[in-house]
Amino acid sequence: MSKPTATFEKGVAAPKIPLDGSGLRIAILRTRWNYSLVDQLYKKVYDTLIQKYRVLPENIFSDTVSGAYELPMAAKTLIQLSQKQSSSNDLLGSPAMGTPKKSTKKTGPFDAVICIGLVIKGGTAHFEYICEAVTQGIMNVQLDTGVPVLFGVLTCYTEQQAIERASTEDGFHHAEEWAAAAVESGLRKYTKL
Repeated sequence: MSKPTATFEKGVAAPKIPLDGSGLRIAILRTRWNYSLVDQLYKKVYDTLIQKYRVLPENIFSDTVSGAYELPMAAKTLIQLSQKQSSSNDLLGSPAMGTPKKSTKKTGPFDAVICIGLVIKGGTAHFEYICEAVTQGIMNVQLDTGVPVLFGVLTCYTEQQAIERASTEDGFHHAEEWAAAAVESGLRKYTKL
């Protein structure tokens, strides 16, 4: 008698417990290069954070950079600014001067950063250099700062592959996974061991 073959499902398994991101502050950085597809990915990440993981819209900070190569430095700068400015009035989320009002807006350091971009291979080695630098850069930022930085950069060989991965249901699945990973990683520092 042979054993039944297990079914393979691509992607990340759902977390064992429901994720509640209502107390998190998350930054989303996205590129303007390949903007039309990147913007679709951004919208799916943003909507998933709010609708599925209950992150409050006022606790999501969004910004853009020109291309994928700029993502790591921008992520590091935003993390450092949020850490430095967390106890003073600032542009990254502290309340404006005046009468304090009860607000759900969280101030303080970011709990996670999501970097979204799309690199498409051309006819030169430029693609490999950019992909390697961005991958290593994003990893280094999270290791250096202790803040989870999610790699939401699609690296595609053709324009058709980019369209398929960024604008179809399969592509949107990636964006939902990035949102889930940001919330799960952001909550980890609040875990009692």
